[in-house]
Amino acid sequence: MSNFSVIETGGKQYKVSVGQKLKIEKLEAEKGGKVFFDKVLLVVEGEKAEIGAPYVSGAKVEATVVNQARDKKKIVFKYHSKTRYRKKKGHRQNYTEVEITKI
Repeated sequence: MSNFSVIETGGKQYKVSVGQKLKIEKLEAEKGGKVFFDKVLLVVEGEKAEIGAPYVSGAKVEATVVNQARDKKKIVFKYHSKTRYRKKKGHRQNYTEVEITKI
């Protein structure tokens, strides 16, 4: 079995394992710095699993910040037929890319 954990950050939940890179909501951290996630919902080590209610006490997930950037542009287009109503708007979301180093 594999070792993994489920963490909560930015209002979303992520299944993470050591060495995994993922894009999350922007965090105030410098590139190359360490980030700790203490809202751990589940920890699985081999056959043993710890389930939090709502969080596992004493559990932490450590990650390194790989990049701070902005995502690709998403187009927001509003349209009402037969009324000449059209609105086009673009949006670029800020994100933080992290690499999980320790569970």
